[in-house]
Amino acid sequence: MTSNTELREMSDEQLQATADDAARELFRLRFESQSERLSTPSDMRKHRRLIARIKTIQTERAKAAANTTQAEA
Repeated sequence: MTSNTELREMSDEQLQATADDAARELFRLRFESQSERLSTPSDMRKHRRLIARIKTIQTERAKAAANTTQAEA
C-alpha cells in the first residue's frame, strides 16, 4: 500500500488511476469473499481505507482550487 506522503505527491490523474485500481481490487475481493474464504480478509479493509484516503486528498485539492479562484475574483 502507498503512504499518505506518496499519495500527496501524485498528480490528479495518478490518484484517480490508483483509486480505480483499488476499487477494482476491492470488487474482486468482495466477489471472492462471497464464493470462498479469503486468505487475508484485512485486504478488504486496506483497500477501502486507501480509497477513502485518495478521496480525501482529492476533496482537499478541489477545495484549495476553489479557494484560490475565489481569492482571485
